[in-house]
Amino acid sequence: MKILVGKFTLESNEHVPMMCDLQYTALSYGTESLAHMQLGNVFDRADIEVIPTICADAGCSGVMRRHAFEHIASTIIDGICANLSDLDGIYLCLHGASFVKDIGSGEYCILRRVRELVGPYLPIAVCCDPHGNLTREYVENCTFIRSYREAPHTDIAESVQRTCRELINLIDEARRPIPVYRKLSLILGGEQSVSQDEPVRSFNAFMNKMEEDPRILSASWHVGYLRHDCPEAGCGIVVIPHSRADQSYAEQKADELAAFVWERRHEFHYTGTTANPDEALAMALACTNNPAFIADSGDNVTSGAMGANTTVLRQVLALGAEKLTGKSVLFAAIHDAKTCHELEDVPVGQAQRITLGMGLDACSEPVSLDITVVAHGRQEGTNMYGEHGDYGPLVTVSVDGLSMYIAITDNNHSFVEKHQLDACGVDWRNMSVVVVKQGYIHPELKAVSACSVMSLTDGATPQNTKLIRFKRILRPMFPLDEI
Repeated sequence: MKILVGKFTLESNEHVPMMCDLQYTALSYGTESLAHMQLGNVFDRADIEVIPTICADAGCSGVMRRHAFEHIASTIIDGICANLSDLDGIYLCLHGASFVKDIGSGEYCILRRVRELVGPYLPIAVCCDPHGNLTREYVENCTFIRSYREAPHTDIAESVQRTCRELINLIDEARRPIPVYRKLSLILGGEQSVSQDEPVRSFNAFMNKMEEDPRILSASWHVGYLRHDCPEAGCGIVVIPHSRADQSYAEQKADELAAFVWERRHEFHYTGTTANPDEALAMALACTNNPAFIADSGDNVTSGAMGANTTVLRQVLALGAEKLTGKSVLFAAIHDAKTCHELEDVPVGQAQRITLGMGLDACSEPVSLDITVVAHGRQEGTNMYGEHGDYGPLVTVSVDGLSMYIAITDNNHSFVEKHQLDACGVDWRNMSVVVVKQGYIHPELKAVSACSVMSLTDGATPQNTKLIRFKRILRPMFPLDEI
């Protein structure tokens, strides 16, 4: 049995000026790529040969340049062409939220090209992020498609391996089910669809119960992605029958799942504590234990923002030294490539005057600061996402006259796990406040936080869906429209 595998992940936020290119993509090829796909030992069977192509992890960024996408897509297609006569199946990890200049969805383009090449019957299994958009054509070009259940995505490896096992079973048993898709007139941000909260907890329980039925192979709910305007945007559900004999039953169950989700549309809410920026800062500073976390949600790098906004920094500076007496603050991080590179060769302990802020808009307005370099480090990958390796430089500085520290980076990589904050080189666990460029606080940081609050700041990732100008999506669409 020969199975070809590949991975392409990207969340494209069209509201940022940066373009995603290959230099911002973690690329690995051939056998090396397998180490970044979280496959576990699922293919460790004597009669299975895995044919690796590429792992292209572009994280969360802007719209991808076409030449970059064509390199990724052609690597997968070339691998298929070279092995077409011997292939028994294909596994792909495709996020679902990419956007490519002059093309649109990169995932749709890849899957369409693959299906045109291999014909209608070769099994194709796709594991995807629930924060991706679907269409009927895309779903039906798969033999099996499943999204992660959990948000934050603590079950990526489990979902990947489940998808691969089902692919093996489909090949072994010569089954070719057709996934059933239903689109919902519902558009949400990830911060309103956390799996620990209702109604998503009930959705997962409902789908788990559905999958106890031997006639149903898989059920999944796809939140969708709203950071670029496209006709595909919005929620959807997928139900996969065990075999084609169960197709009509799966259609019925898909209707039931779609209705179950739709009937609970008014129950979606922000996760955890949320507040306007002034209230959020006051709440964090009032926390009696350390550390308190503030999530700068309008500049959420895990949804494609640049992480360059100085809004909260200016907010804290405006309080002045007297109001910050006895308080310490860490910003992890602020993206300003020019300033980061200027400081890379400045030794620890040296004082300097810097300008921090890329000046792209009012949110990233530059700030002049007298600082001292306190640490040089390297950004680290996010273990939850299977990231490994070096993700670029960081320079941590202290602001003169205040107990304030800022990690300055040359990209928008996230700080969502403890080891990533450790790389800042300061004792963040004993900081009064740690400001991160996130929406919801990820599990590791939530577990160690004394308190956390999502600050409803402005930026490329506004939490209020009604603030986003959509022109190309399905209408009416809840909650933009009262339906």
